[in-house]
Amino acid sequence: VDDVSFPPLSVTMGGVVDQMENVSKSDDSGNRKLVKKDDFVINSRSDRKGSSGISPRDGSVSLINIVLKPKNINPKYSEYLFKSYYFKEEFFRNGRGIHFDLWSTRYESMKQIFIPYPKIEEQEEIVSYLDKKINQIDVLIDQIERKIELFKEQRTSIINEVVTKGLNPDVEMKDSGVEWIGEIPSHWDILPLKYFGKVTLGKMLTSEDQGGYILKPYLRSTNIQKERVDVSDVNEMWFSVSELEKLRLLKGDLLFNEGGDVGRTCIWLNELDECYIQNSVNRVRLEKDNEWFFLYLSSLYHSVGHYDSIVNRVSFPHLTKEKLESVIFLKPPISEQQQIVEYLDEQIQKTDKRILNEEKKVELLKEYKKSLISEVVLGKKKVVS
Repeated sequence: VDDVSFPPLSVTMGGVVDQMENVSKSDDSGNRKLVKKDDFVINSRSDRKGSSGISPRDGSVSLINIVLKPKNINPKYSEYLFKSYYFKEEFFRNGRGIHFDLWSTRYESMKQIFIPYPKIEEQEEIVSYLDKKINQIDVLIDQIERKIELFKEQRTSIINEVVTKGLNPDVEMKDSGVEWIGEIPSHWDILPLKYFGKVTLGKMLTSEDQGGYILKPYLRSTNIQKERVDVSDVNEMWFSVSELEKLRLLKGDLLFNEGGDVGRTCIWLNELDECYIQNSVNRVRLEKDNEWFFLYLSSLYHSVGHYDSIVNRVSFPHLTKEKLESVIFLKPPISEQQQIVEYLDEQIQKTDKRILNEEKKVELLKEYKKSLISEVVLGKKKVVS
């Protein structure tokens, strides 16, 4: 079928949904598989464990998916069964391929898998029981996740307040001249970032050796996460000797997204022995200890629309070197900076500990949900209405 007469659907870990914007789309929109309401659809790429579900409506999916029409089986029971841990592992075990990234399970292999098949009445009891229990677990998970978000908001609020107002509520204040900041302690200085450190933009991507170049790892914007550097996926490119000297990261460097989600900030803590930057990343190397500056710049990122209001725009926002150098900075005396840093370190540690405890609860509940589904659909746990 085509994706005009039958709207395109995506098969995800969360089930079958309307086609998502960020998925890769085939040019062959007229060569798709028909899906009817209550059909079970599973991605044959068996390395993508759990990408399956019952379709909520008629539509079409890419040819990589297996479409099953339930026959003498409750559709919702089949969904619980095929999304259970043990079936996903068995589906994967029956796959074939030259590498796990190209691992697939064809229907010829899938249809040989034995499954438990209780009577229809018992299937309905299982579905009713799991629907109730899973809903209770999901509600609890949602409550805990909202609590986690509240802790994160409180942490951000504390940082924003202290880095712009200080710790003394009785100190004399003055107008900062900056709308989003408002009043600040009268003895604090207001200066652009360029007075405190040097901003350097990374190198344009080079795909080949241009003579005497050296292949080295580099960070791009996706590696710059909120308050941390993600080095799980770091690529390499060619650098000249002079570029290596100019763009090498040192412990304590501040890193900013130049494009996309501009202003996302983190500190380089030597996560790799040697690393450099691409031109989607700005490096700020400060003359002195930078923990105060990091806290302040992080507060700017969380301030609604601050970086977005100063970036250069064509089609995508860009936080250029010049724009970053002009960012207004509040500078308390060094002794007060240290007091604020120590206070916020203590407050952030307390909040992060609470967040970690709540995140552990969420993980335990998710594991319990997974275990409960597997035990019930395999008849290992008695269903009590």
